[in-house]
Amino acid sequence: MPDGPTADNHHGRATDPEASQTLLAVARPTAKELAIRAEGVNYWFGEGDARSQVLFDNSLEIGRGEVVIMTGPSGSGKTTLLTLIGALRRMQQGSLAVLGRDVSQLDERGAVELRKDIGFIFQSHNLFSSLSAMENVRMATALKGGPVREMNERSAGLLEQLGLGERLDHLPSQLSGGQRQRVAIARALVNGPALVLADEPTAALDAESGQIVLGLLRKLADGMERTTVLIVTHDQRVIDHADRVVSMMGGRIINNSMTRMAVRITRALAQSEILKGLNEATLTKIANVMTVEERKKGETIVSEGEPGDRYYLIGSGVAEVTRGGAYQEELYFGEGFGRITSFSGRRLENTVRAKTDMELYVLVEPDFRRIMESDQTFESRVRSLLMALNTSQ
Repeated sequence: MPDGPTADNHHGRATDPEASQTLLAVARPTAKELAIRAEGVNYWFGEGDARSQVLFDNSLEIGRGEVVIMTGPSGSGKTTLLTLIGALRRMQQGSLAVLGRDVSQLDERGAVELRKDIGFIFQSHNLFSSLSAMENVRMATALKGGPVREMNERSAGLLEQLGLGERLDHLPSQLSGGQRQRVAIARALVNGPALVLADEPTAALDAESGQIVLGLLRKLADGMERTTVLIVTHDQRVIDHADRVVSMMGGRIINNSMTRMAVRITRALAQSEILKGLNEATLTKIANVMTVEERKKGETIVSEGEPGDRYYLIGSGVAEVTRGGAYQEELYFGEGFGRITSFSGRRLENTVRAKTDMELYVLVEPDFRRIMESDQTFESRVRSLLMALNTSQ
C-alpha cells in the first residue's frame, strides 16, 4: 500500500460503509477542539414534594467533527441532556460549555445567539403548514442572512440531496411523514451549523432515506466544516456512522465507548480502492497500528522529490496537491497520499499541503513491514501493487 498509492493515484470521495467497532485508546481533545464539555450535570423536574431528579452527575466531552450516538431506554434522560446542551432548558447544577460558551451563564439573548449555531432535528417536525417545503427551509436562512440567490440555492440544493427535488413547492399536508422529516432535516442543516443535535432523526425514514441523511451528517463531520453531531436514537443503523456511543440508564451516563479512532480509521481504510476486498480482520490490524497526527492549515505534509517513509490517510479536513508548483487536485476523507519509497526507489511525486486543519492517520514503515510479515493477504496485495508500479515505469 504505501509504495503504490500517491496523491495522484487516489480513490474517489468517500461514502460510509460498515465500520469496525474495535476499541482504541484515543487522545483527549484539547479545550479548543471541544464542542461540548459537561461536568457534574444534575437536573430536576417539579418543585417541593413533587420534585424528581432525572439527571445525576453527568460528565461528557465531545470534540469537533465527532458523530456521537446517545442510546438508552425511554426515560433515561437522553432528551433532557440534549435540550440542556441546546440551551433549550436552563442549567440547574453542574457546568456545561457548548461551542466555547458557558451555557449556565447565558441570558435569554445569549441562548438565542448560541442556538443560531446549532441545527436541531426533533421527532416533531414543527413545519409551517401554510409554507411549502422550500419556504420552510428558506425561512431558516434568515437567521444568518446572506444574498437571496445564495440562500435560495442552498435551500433547494439540500432538499434535492435529500430526495425532495420534485417536492419543493409541496405543502407539509401534501408530504408523507418521512418527507416532512427530511424537510425538517434540511431546515436544520441549511445554515451550516457548528453543532447538530438530533432526536431520533431517522425514525420516520425508510432505509434508503435514512442512509442519505446519515451520509450527509457524516460528510459535514468529515469535511471542512468539522460539524459535531450528537444523535439520540434507538436506530441500530446509525451505529455504523458513529465515532462514539454514549449509553444512559436511569439519568446517568453508564458507558462512553471511545471507538472514535478505530471506527474512523477502519472506515477510511475501507474507502481505498487498493484495499477493496481485504477482510475486516486485515483492515482492523492496519487500523490498530496507525497513529493520529493533527496538521494545521497551510502546513506542508509531504514534498515532491523527497524520500518517503510513511503513508497518510485523511481522517478529516482537506489537502491540496501540487506538482512542479502547479495545482493538481484536492483530497478528502478516506483518500491517501505519501509513499514508502524504499520499496521502489521512486521518490515522492507530489507536494501535499493542508488546505484546512486536518486529522491524518499514519502508517509508518516499521509497522507496514510487520503487517506484511504477519498477514498474507496484505502482503499479496502489496506485491501486486509493486508489480503494477514497476510496469508503469
